[in-house]
Amino acid sequence: MPSAIPTEIRKRAKERLSIRWDDGHVSEYPAHALRARCPCASCVDEMTGARKVGPLQITPHVEILKVSLVGNYALQVDWSDGHRTGIYSFDYLRDICSCDECVSSRGPKG
Repeated sequence: MPSAIPTEIRKRAKERLSIRWDDGHVSEYPAHALRARCPCASCVDEMTGARKVGPLQITPHVEILKVSLVGNYALQVDWSDGHRTGIYSFDYLRDICSCDECVSSRGPKG
């Protein structure tokens, strides 16, 4: 599993979050895509794991207002649509990196 220890976390304007991991990899998360992957109980059914809020339910121009550390393991994001309950663990963020390298290393879904 790739490293999930960030060495740098940057909010780029209000449209993107960038994380440099301790293995040198850089993950870029567009705001809309990251908001659509919120792992909180309002967005994902706790019993089934089914997503309740996804890309179609998120305004296309959602912005990142604030990013805060949660302990030494996660980030909380305040969104322009008023949502702020999602806790994005570093492991989760590394797992959802959508760069070509990370997508190909995960292999086909099946």
